[in-house]
Amino acid sequence: MYAVENLHNHIDLEHIPFTDRGSRLLVFRRGAALYVRIAERWAHQQGEYGHYRQRAPMLDDLRFADADGQPLDFTADTYPHVITLNTTTGDFDVAFLDAETLVMRLPSGTFTLTFNALCDRGATDRRGGVLFGVRKLAYTTDAQIISNTITPISEHQQRITLTLNADAGCALLFNITPRLGFNRSVPSADAAIDTAKLRWRAWFNGAPPVHDDFRDQYDYAWWIMGAGLLSPRYFFTREAMTPSKIHYVGVWHWDQFFHAIAYRHLDTTLAEDQLRILLDHQQPNGLIPDAIFDEGLVAHLEMPVDADVTKPPLIAWAALKLFEISQRREFLEEVYEPLTRWHQWWVDANRDERGLFVYRHPFSSGLDDSPMWDDGLPVTAPDLNTYLVIQAESLARIAELIDLPFEAARYQAEAARTTQLMLEHMWDDEHGWFHPLAADGAPITVATPFNLLPLWIDGLPDEVYARMIDNVRDPELFWTAYPLATVGVHDPKFDAEQMWRGPAWMNINYLFIEALTRRGAFELAVKLRRDTLRVIMQHSDIYEYYNPITGERPPKSAPIFGWTSAVFIDLALAETAYRFRQRR
Repeated sequence: MYAVENLHNHIDLEHIPFTDRGSRLLVFRRGAALYVRIAERWAHQQGEYGHYRQRAPMLDDLRFADADGQPLDFTADTYPHVITLNTTTGDFDVAFLDAETLVMRLPSGTFTLTFNALCDRGATDRRGGVLFGVRKLAYTTDAQIISNTITPISEHQQRITLTLNADAGCALLFNITPRLGFNRSVPSADAAIDTAKLRWRAWFNGAPPVHDDFRDQYDYAWWIMGAGLLSPRYFFTREAMTPSKIHYVGVWHWDQFFHAIAYRHLDTTLAEDQLRILLDHQQPNGLIPDAIFDEGLVAHLEMPVDADVTKPPLIAWAALKLFEISQRREFLEEVYEPLTRWHQWWVDANRDERGLFVYRHPFSSGLDDSPMWDDGLPVTAPDLNTYLVIQAESLARIAELIDLPFEAARYQAEAARTTQLMLEHMWDDEHGWFHPLAADGAPITVATPFNLLPLWIDGLPDEVYARMIDNVRDPELFWTAYPLATVGVHDPKFDAEQMWRGPAWMNINYLFIEALTRRGAFELAVKLRRDTLRVIMQHSDIYEYYNPITGERPPKSAPIFGWTSAVFIDLALAETAYRFRQRR
């Protein structure tokens, strides 16, 4: 079965919207009506229109009525390429013509459509109408128009009532755009739907095969990785994946590493562009911003502390992950100098008196509300110093691959020096982990798996690795029923539902799987890989993070989530390859 058919009705329109690669349009259902949200932030208009998660839909309350004016309810059949609304008057089929245009194939007969538009003004014309506001909307049809009115209902909303007499195959376009001109050329609806189907089939067909045990969620994960892409616009310089098209509209720095790791299996250029969009916005001092939106960047925040803000330095590691598959030395040549400037920013601006690295803003860690920050910043953190060892090692490897042996040796020496400083100043022999250090040098005693992330780096004593592995697999700490808890379950600050204060994050599991594999703890790495796949597969949707005790979705965990989908793809392929080797 093709993935397109395998995902029949997976898009439920209530929690999972109908959307398309590159598009900012999200089609939802509310009872007997459809509505279209737009995945844009509108930062300059937020005071007037509200935050994008609460803003009124761009097209709202789209309803159908029969020839006698009686409301039509519908059942919905959904596929990645089309949604079919089954009514007693006939079927209304909706597909994407392009990123800004929905095409609706109409049934034959007479019927009425009504909807609201988030626009300030509008005018009808011979083929439909046009409306203007922060975004513009045009509706256009090749069916016979019986009546067509636009009525203001508030300062920013218009009500459209459109009665049509359609022949089979007639279409109605909805074009929602920021551009100066509209798309009002009505195509063959049949051809548009067929083209959409072929486009999605080509996407899924590019993905490597996977074991049947993982197939359903694997197909859905690839749908998320396709549907979550946004097309270039303003500061959004490349086609890039957003963490969640519903909850996080933009590019967040370290999410892109995991997105790229999945895309490398399908399209190496697309994978590389997930890193390029970050480097496009590198600051003169080498800083890579925390986030990129259509309207600008997040590179400095005043809350909860006043500091530059970025994300964990793993982009060189991610670049090597892409090179593993693409073997494109030219990409390494392209990114090497920007990556060295990025690394130097950490070296120049973020070291403590011991020579170790510090977080100056909690958001730079990616662990926004972790209890590690409860007593203030800066914090000399084990995870950050681990990342910078991995980054130095990765830069050394890239330097070797592009024939820069002296620079490779320099980065290797830096990695070894940081490793030794971590052992001297952060190792806690009583607990068997590396403590984060407060600004006054005192240990921060909260139990988190990030105290154990130095498992990932070479050069530590065997007994140190053994102690950390014991702590990783301890069910009284982090190896819960749905591992890994991000705060020890018996720590007084553990909260199974609150972001980084307890829930399991699958990207963190991914890093620990790599760390355990590097240490030769293969059975434990395989178990963590399988446990990670299991928690993601137990839900129809794919979430930002999970309750580590029950495996359920915490209330604030974002749906249709990118890096969880990316991790699932990469781990399902790894598990497929492992099972194949075991059978030989």
